[in-house]
Amino acid sequence: MSRRFRPFASVRARATAGATVVVALALVVAGAAVLLALRSSLVDQTDAQAESAARKVASELATGLSYDKLDLSDDDNPVRVLNEDGRVVAHTEELERLSGERVRDVRPEPKTPSTAPGSGDSDDPDDPDDSDDLDDAAEDKEDAAEDAAERANGAEDSDDGSDDGSDDDSLKPGEIDDETRITERSATVDGETTEYRFAAVRVNTESKGELTVDAGAPLTTERNAVTTALTAMLIGFPVLLAVIAAVTWLVTRRALRPVDAIRGEMAAITASEDLARRVPEPDTHDEIARLARTTNETLAALQASVERQRRFVADASHELRSPIASLRTQLEVGAAHPELLDVAGAVEDTVRLQELAADLLLLARLDAGEKPGQGRVELAALAREELSQRPADRVPVTTALESVEVAGSRGQLSRVLGNLVTNAQRHATARITVTTRTEGAWAVLEVADDGNGVPAAERERIFERFVRLDDARSRDEGGAGLGLAIARDVAARHGGTLTVDEAPGGGARFVLRLPQVRPEGARGTARSAEDHRH
Repeated sequence: MSRRFRPFASVRARATAGATVVVALALVVAGAAVLLALRSSLVDQTDAQAESAARKVASELATGLSYDKLDLSDDDNPVRVLNEDGRVVAHTEELERLSGERVRDVRPEPKTPSTAPGSGDSDDPDDPDDSDDLDDAAEDKEDAAEDAAERANGAEDSDDGSDDGSDDDSLKPGEIDDETRITERSATVDGETTEYRFAAVRVNTESKGELTVDAGAPLTTERNAVTTALTAMLIGFPVLLAVIAAVTWLVTRRALRPVDAIRGEMAAITASEDLARRVPEPDTHDEIARLARTTNETLAALQASVERQRRFVADASHELRSPIASLRTQLEVGAAHPELLDVAGAVEDTVRLQELAADLLLLARLDAGEKPGQGRVELAALAREELSQRPADRVPVTTALESVEVAGSRGQLSRVLGNLVTNAQRHATARITVTTRTEGAWAVLEVADDGNGVPAAERERIFERFVRLDDARSRDEGGAGLGLAIARDVAARHGGTLTVDEAPGGGARFVLRLPQVRPEGARGTARSAEDHRH
């Protein structure tokens, strides 16, 4: 698959997808929490409603009200009353079934086998009504046995740990139990089956003994509310996610529009090779604006570097052309007229060409980031060696040398000293002084002359490549203008500085500062003294 059609290849697509996924997860978690809280609240309300109905009937029974006078007419809160044997003694008329068992009408207590005269009751076992009564009685006994078994298990659990076998949960006549047992069961009321929350409350009556009032409240409201909320979430959440995705896409596109403009301008600069162009900078103060400013600064530095290289190449070509042209002329004249060949001039032009080539090669290595060596160089010894190898200079050089060591390339530092002395020879009148000394953590090498000095406005410009301050001076006498540039570059590579100021007696004073290192002898002396102390 190409990069163009790769899914989520753009920042906008990834940001939109990420925001949508995060919001979707948050909505799912929040929606689940809301549904659970809503259901819990509605179930608590239903339990309270069922308990209220149960305690209302229990209060009526506690006052001695008979079964037929109980208020059991509320279809929304079906009620049944059970005696101690678990037998249903009263219930709401519309309550038909409860958790799979049929709720039957209240039946009187069985009488003696003899019937009252004129009662019309028949003892004939073949009577179908009597047969139905027997079937119902059998079912009642089964239901009563099941309820009695449940209550017996509860009684055993409540009696664990008692020593005397007494019933701590027994109620006094007319007393209603403070505890309520909540269960969830299905019930059929007036032909409709649904889920109910039932609250069971015990009450003790004087005439009927201990009874249990079981009152229910439907969960229809809770189910409907949860279903409605879930439906609203299922419809609203996708719409909300679509809106969030669209807004994120639009906002991200607007935020990244300056980036696209920067990219387009950079592509145009690359194609045109015009480093004078700049990318647009937005008026904001955000990260993109800082990116644009940094990009323009980089382009400006790159433009300056390229222009410097172009000037360097142009100046180098010009400097090379002069000695090459002079040398060619002399050789051509010598070829035509051997007696007129200026051998000394040819040698001088060749030496000048060699020195210029060496300077250009050294600058190229410095520009490439060549690191200086880490050898130890003693500046006083270096100055003596360099000055002893110089030919007879026009102006004598006096020295005031103090032993001081630095780390670096001996050849490059010797080149720096040679360039500084050569420059001083061009401008000095009668005196040149070379000094080495220490200045705190720095090793200092100074070359001072008694010439005209360097104007304050030109003290930085003279360190640029191919720069000469004396335009009237011939190129043969003035050099190529690379010596001071090389000296400063070497000083910077060694972690030091090279500056120029006015000498105490007039003229120019070039000051080279390099990080000083302790000489080996001093360290050995210190170690010996320490060993002696130990």
